[in-house]
Amino acid sequence: MGSIKRYMRFVKPYTWEIILTILIGIVKFAIPLFIPLLIKIVLDDIIPANHLSDAEKTKELFYWLGGTIIVFFIIRPPIEYYRQYFAQHVSNKVLFDIRKEIYAHLQRLSLRYYANTRAGDVISRVINDVEQTKNFIMTGLMNVWLDLATIVIAVIIMLTMDVKLTLVALIAFPFYAFSVKYFFGKLRDLTRKRSKALAGVQSYLHERVAGMSIIKSFTLEKHEQKLFNQANGEFLEKALDHTKWNAKSFAVVNTITDVAPLLVIAYAGYQVINGPLSIGTMVAFIAYIERLYGPLRRLVSSSTTLTQSIASMDRMFELMDEPYEVKNKTNAIELKRVNGEVHFDNVDFQYEANGSKILSNIHFTIKPGETVAFVGMSGGGKSTIISLIPRFYDTTNGIVHIDGYDVKDVTLHSLRSQIGIVLQDNILFSDSVKENILMGKPDATDEEVVSAAKAANAHDFIMSLPNGYDTKVGERGVKLSGGQKQRVAIARVFLKNPPILILDEATSALDLESEALIQESLELLAHERTTIIIAHRLSTITHADKIIVIDHGQLIESGTHEELMHKQGVYYNLFQVQHLN
Repeated sequence: MGSIKRYMRFVKPYTWEIILTILIGIVKFAIPLFIPLLIKIVLDDIIPANHLSDAEKTKELFYWLGGTIIVFFIIRPPIEYYRQYFAQHVSNKVLFDIRKEIYAHLQRLSLRYYANTRAGDVISRVINDVEQTKNFIMTGLMNVWLDLATIVIAVIIMLTMDVKLTLVALIAFPFYAFSVKYFFGKLRDLTRKRSKALAGVQSYLHERVAGMSIIKSFTLEKHEQKLFNQANGEFLEKALDHTKWNAKSFAVVNTITDVAPLLVIAYAGYQVINGPLSIGTMVAFIAYIERLYGPLRRLVSSSTTLTQSIASMDRMFELMDEPYEVKNKTNAIELKRVNGEVHFDNVDFQYEANGSKILSNIHFTIKPGETVAFVGMSGGGKSTIISLIPRFYDTTNGIVHIDGYDVKDVTLHSLRSQIGIVLQDNILFSDSVKENILMGKPDATDEEVVSAAKAANAHDFIMSLPNGYDTKVGERGVKLSGGQKQRVAIARVFLKNPPILILDEATSALDLESEALIQESLELLAHERTTIIIAHRLSTITHADKIIVIDHGQLIESGTHEELMHKQGVYYNLFQVQHLN
């Protein structure tokens, strides 16, 4: 029940709207309860009334029917409309609030979480599971109460007509309650397993759709079909387990609810034949049985729906309970615009508590405005170093300083706003070129956007696109070439105008022409900024103020290009190998 209690936090702001919806719903469900009474009046009071002529009986009948028609065709429709409207309005507002909070939570989770979690599973929880919880509001907080109110009103009316017959009608209630408790206890676990298997299918699809070019280029269609069939088959198995138990539940519970009308017909028939019970009362009672057990059958269905909703809540809150590895201290300060000094003080880092060290005793200082390049073999720890500067991860030991401030002592927003990053494979979103550039400064003017694009050597190619700056770039920028994507990414860093610039192999995957254009814009971007470069091609960083060689997580050498070449160590060997090639 913990999930329900937590879920009610999102529902609480809409309490009065829910109460209003229930009250309107009670009126809506109570109106049809008049029909059995109308049948009794017609059978017992109008048809056998010997003191009335046929014309008077007909007139009396139409009086009653006329009143009923007014209720059903004039009063009931607006009641039905507002019940549906308020129910949907409240539930959709609650889901909006939940997704808003989850998205804010997702943005605070560390990159480690996303490295270890399939994107499809996250999406499944935010979309499918949150949507499933809507049924808790519609059913658990509204329909269940309406059905219970209908049952109570029907029982009260039945008691005023005949107490003994009412008790006969209610004889199946205890068996119904026991069967619901027995069957639906296991259903929650089966529902959770089914949701997990569905998330597995969604995760698989998400990855494969994103990598369809790989599947086609390696002609993996048949192999992938087998793998998909396996994931889909696991979902089918869990879905069928859920379906079997659900079917058993309905079979038993509905059989119990079907016994009650038979008991009522038997007892009421006997009373009409041998006792004082009128035919009208008997017929009305049989009609009320349907009004009584119809809601009960809906409650059985509601139990299934609620079980699914609660299982989805569990998965939703499991995501929301994912801890933040990197977060602001309670007394974190705002970092004002910095000069750009970066200092690593004996930094160690490992991804997992029991894992191997990725960095060991890293110690260096980058002065404001300096250009420093990190070089070394792949997997040596260069990218990890630059990930520690904006606190994408926290150090295991040691301190990273920016202008003398420990990065853990300042707010994440104020720290990251000082740093601009250009990666080897920059991610563009499927918005327009303009929107992607504006990510550097969302409130920038059109003039500032164009100026940034020109500085990045991107303006000319953007203007040649079908809709210029309003051209949609496709998912991950698929409609642009590698060089074009890189220039858009550089333009948004120009727009951000940060004092610290990080370039992570920004030109290594480009053709010579694109590299020349981008190298030119990067040199302009690096002017009067602290610039940290991870370079694959050593020829591109010979101008750096300092070159730091990282190997197996340790700082091996540092100095200018000339100093390191003169030393004839690791850097000299790397440079010679590339130069010979």
